[in-house]
Amino acid sequence: MDALYPRVLTARFADAFRFYDGLLTVVAGARLVKGSEDGPYANWDREAEAVLALLDRSMLERVTGIGLDGSGGATMLVLTVDDVERAAAVAAACGGRVVVPPGDRPEWGPTCRTAHLRDPDGNLVELQSY
Repeated sequence: MDALYPRVLTARFADAFRFYDGLLTVVAGARLVKGSEDGPYANWDREAEAVLALLDRSMLERVTGIGLDGSGGATMLVLTVDDVERAAAVAAACGGRVVVPPGDRPEWGPTCRTAHLRDPDGNLVELQSY
């Protein structure tokens, strides 16, 4: 299971998909594991490890209610954890700010749970479990 990987948030999914698909498959030796240029999600792995995930920015805004500026690219670190509630509590105790509390995300997977936080500099972090 992937421990930590970047997720690029994009307002131009098809264009970003074509860019990353070419770069990651041809240059980095990764393979497309899920998704297509139709979106709203795609991810590439190299061997058994995630290299990058791509997510339509408006989809994340709808699901989480977090407003993201539309002025270009953004990234979000995704941390896979055993216990989303515990991880969110630890992150908050260490200076993070929970912006979307832990909850089920069946639209992302039947057992998926997430929480979304901001680190002390405002960077977006997703905690997830499956």
